[in-house]
Amino acid sequence: MIIPSLPPLELIPLDELVEPNPILLVTTPDAWESVAADLRSLNIALRIEPLEATMPHWMTLAADLLNKLRNTQYPISNIYSVGTSLLTDTAKYLASQTKLPLTCIPTALADASFLTSTSAARHAGCVEYVDTQTPNRVIVDLDLIATAPEPLRAAGICEVLSSYTALWDWEMAEEQDKNPPEMALAPWAADAAEAILQGALDCAPAAGEGDPDGLKQLLDCLAMSVQLCNQLGHTRPKEGSEHYFAYAVENHVDPGHSQAELLAPGILRIAKKQDQDVEEIKYALEACHIPLNVIPKEIVKKTLRELPEYVERHGLPYGVAHELGD
Repeated sequence: MIIPSLPPLELIPLDELVEPNPILLVTTPDAWESVAADLRSLNIALRIEPLEATMPHWMTLAADLLNKLRNTQYPISNIYSVGTSLLTDTAKYLASQTKLPLTCIPTALADASFLTSTSAARHAGCVEYVDTQTPNRVIVDLDLIATAPEPLRAAGICEVLSSYTALWDWEMAEEQDKNPPEMALAPWAADAAEAILQGALDCAPAAGEGDPDGLKQLLDCLAMSVQLCNQLGHTRPKEGSEHYFAYAVENHVDPGHSQAELLAPGILRIAKKQDQDVEEIKYALEACHIPLNVIPKEIVKKTLRELPEYVERHGLPYGVAHELGD
């Protein structure tokens, strides 16, 4: 068993970044616009803008890139991703296929993708985490993060607040002997996840407003949550029925919704199904400017009705989602 580690995190202004080698840049026009003035010295040999988070798309991009790398016209030495989510996951896949070093520059703390060794691919209406690679280097400019659009700036807090419902699922599954041996409840890990959750709740108002100390604490919470799961070899402390809701509802809404817009309603709805109080969680979500009502109510209800069949069909770890409607 190989336990992944976190990537080196460099908290520096972008204009201090030095990169003399020609690079492949994975980004979008909007993401690049937010950093272009500070990264004018980058030698961009090739640029890729991914369209979707699917294995066929990533495999096509990788095959095309490998062909270009055989051509001396493209002397690429490094891969850079500028942005979040799809951009980071795509860059990790390309780096894993080309064996080129990867530097990630998140433009918001919108998720934890820049900290992990997997990429989230959509397949058959669900999300599959594909082993790719941990970035070799992550550049975090907290001043840049503070200027991100409000709904994205600290949206990654959802990846920590999800522990509120995921831990409940994990403990319930243990009580009902539904956890496989490799996912058996570890009380010390549950306690650690609760402490990280509290850290995220504490920093939510400051992070949401772009305060550097608040953003740094949210970054710490994201990193510690990821490494806790790395140590365990699974994501039970932070992924349960709230994530299943997000995976399922994505099939019923238009493309373009952020992960937080799908996950935040899942946390609140699932917490209520678990008879948990949601006021503190809702306050933190609102403090981070995460939209809570972008999914139409009829779609939310439809997704909750379908969730038991959905989780069974995709073989997802046991949680309250399996018992909705019982």
